[in-house]
Amino acid sequence: MAFKSVLCVTGADNSDQDVRTAAGLCAEVGAHLSVRVILPPMLLMSYPSIGDGVPEWPGGRGQAIARLNDRFRQIDRFTQDVARLEKRSKDIQKLLRAMSLAYDVDTDYCDPVSLGEVARQRARCADLTIIGPGLLNDENLGPPVVNGCLFDTGRPVLVVPEGAEATLWPRRVLVGWDSRVEASRAVREALGLLCVAEEVRVALVDPKANYNGNGAEPGADIAAYLTRHGARVSVDLLPSAGKPAATVLAQHAIDTSAEMIVMGAYGSRRLRERLFGGVTRWIFEKPTLPLFLAR
Repeated sequence: MAFKSVLCVTGADNSDQDVRTAAGLCAEVGAHLSVRVILPPMLLMSYPSIGDGVPEWPGGRGQAIARLNDRFRQIDRFTQDVARLEKRSKDIQKLLRAMSLAYDVDTDYCDPVSLGEVARQRARCADLTIIGPGLLNDENLGPPVVNGCLFDTGRPVLVVPEGAEATLWPRRVLVGWDSRVEASRAVREALGLLCVAEEVRVALVDPKANYNGNGAEPGADIAAYLTRHGARVSVDLLPSAGKPAATVLAQHAIDTSAEMIVMGAYGSRRLRERLFGGVTRWIFEKPTLPLFLAR
């Protein structure tokens, strides 16, 4: 199995569920687990300074004292946040010590604007990032972390929704294929999973035969590629009947008893929030299956 270094990102106030899921997957394949606990700080106000560097407090002495007290409260909050991060880190280390795997735990106290970049830098040094339901339900951390791990990293993400039984040794996998580069990258990154699966079904929705995309026989090229790597592949050509492709793929995953869906993640930088919304809608509206994404 190609996954030797796995990243799990969690919030300081998230439950242990995401970490337990990632740890279980790492134990399956003998991978090292890196856990990053992130807490965005409360923004501290700053005021313009006069010539000698002393803050210029607008509104007179009374307001100046009130603002100074507010600054002290914010600094006290910072101290409390750092303590929360340290406690969360120690709790996770205690949890992981009871499991038979290699791990490291680190914390990030970063500006909300920098969350995506922090996640991106961490994901670049991992073979796979695990996104669990706790992070998905975190409105502050979820969107920037998921988008940060997917965009500009060249690394895949495994989204594990609530209620899903995740494994890195799936028996049946459904590949959503459309000949685009994102789908190709997803297949390549998931190659280790696909080659050990008992059954891989490559599904194309309303494919059109052409020599610039799907070829004269849609699905044949990618099926041959996977077969050469030892995967047991079949190709399913699915009519949409006017339904969205995601809906057709989701139903086909149910019909074929798939344990994981592999597909490309689409969207430009300007559509990152829309991408996250699309992923979460898929997760909450579609079958509770792990979703392997790459871009």
